Amino acid sequence: MERRERADGEVLYVARDDAEKGSKAPFFAAFRDPERERRWGYFCGNCESFSNAMDAMGRVQCNECENFKRPDEWDAAHE
Repeated sequence: MERRERADGEVLYVARDDAEKGSKAPFFAAFRDPERERRWGYFCGNCESFSNAMDAMGRVQCNECENFKRPDEWDAAHE
């Protein structure tokens, strides 16, 4: 686990072995503890930012570099 500090001083742990494919680079799972018991969210592998958002369908988008992960599930009627 890679220890990283956010801009606000909060320490998070990045699991480089737990990744989701993004459009520019992977999104790595981020945890509040090194034991991986408290999941925090994602870390963008492209710009190395914790600033991202996830919707109910599993889509993740970085707020800094626009790296994104497609939704896990989607309804073809919305395309």
